[in-house]
Amino acid sequence: MVRLSRKTMLAVEAVTDIAFYGRSEPIQAKDITARQGVPPRYLEQVMQQLVHEGVLKGVRGPRGGYMLARERRRISVGDIVRIVSALDTADELEGPSASGLGSGVIGPFWQKTKTELLSGLDSVTIADLCDRAEQAGLNRERLNGGEYSI
Repeated sequence: MVRLSRKTMLAVEAVTDIAFYGRSEPIQAKDITARQGVPPRYLEQVMQQLVHEGVLKGVRGPRGGYMLARERRRISVGDIVRIVSALDTADELEGPSASGLGSGVIGPFWQKTKTELLSGLDSVTIADLCDRAEQAGLNRERLNGGEYSI
């Protein structure tokens, strides 16, 4: 099941943050979560899953952090939503009930809606979101409230 939870939104924001501020340098999770205003441990599992799924690359060491594993124009919002949704719904039942309404009406409606939603999310890339950030006037040089540090 696809979920547009707060965790999903923060994961999209974290990947966009890495693409927008990271350039060719790794971004530390603590910097991302500081800009988002959430505890560092809140996104740890999600960030590790994004590494495992090939969206991010983890860089170890004192100057380590996260980088995009592929070009930002090759990562869609739908990719991230699917990964986080899989984490959130691992223990849930999939699909409608076995009743006539469930299998004949609600199930097909839900599947069609989910397909349309994911199609829309797949049409937006991290590059598109970075472009929107630039259009909104966000300054890439302003990390941690004014200093550029890694």
